[in-house]
Amino acid sequence: MTQEHVILVNERDEPQGTMEKMEAHQKAVLHRAFSVFIFNDKKELMLQQRALHKYHSPGLWTNTCCSHQRMGEDSIDAGRRRLREEMGFETDLTFKGSFIYKAPFDNGLTEHELDHILVGHYQNVPQINPEEVASWRWISMDELKKDIDQNPELYTVWFKIIFEKYCQLIS
Repeated sequence: MTQEHVILVNERDEPQGTMEKMEAHQKAVLHRAFSVFIFNDKKELMLQQRALHKYHSPGLWTNTCCSHQRMGEDSIDAGRRRLREEMGFETDLTFKGSFIYKAPFDNGLTEHELDHILVGHYQNVPQINPEEVASWRWISMDELKKDIDQNPELYTVWFKIIFEKYCQLIS
């Protein structure tokens, strides 16, 4: 099994090399990532519940999908790849902006990412990959905001940060 590498970047999103993914999360090194938000015609967001066997944040709800770009892969292509791998569908994506965040986990790992936010539309039922995703659902942005406020423990640390940034970018 090959190790997955992340692209290390500076605050201007300029590549600074690569590092094995787990090492980057152990050392809290800034690296490039992306977060995909998929909406339907009712303007509801598709959430995924992370698979229960994930090494961090198992069973928690998060945005449609997120991951890391590979060397030579732009954010749109990376987002489309992960949508296929995790949610079983393809759609066009649009870059909406980026920001840096840092989120430590209880297991000693830290997400320190320059995150590219990607948005797309889809109407059908996804064909989820059970190795990645336990469940999925559509939710309105207002309902989601209320639920995050009332039940923050049900959502991934990074999604709560990304959701707030996303709302700022689209307002």
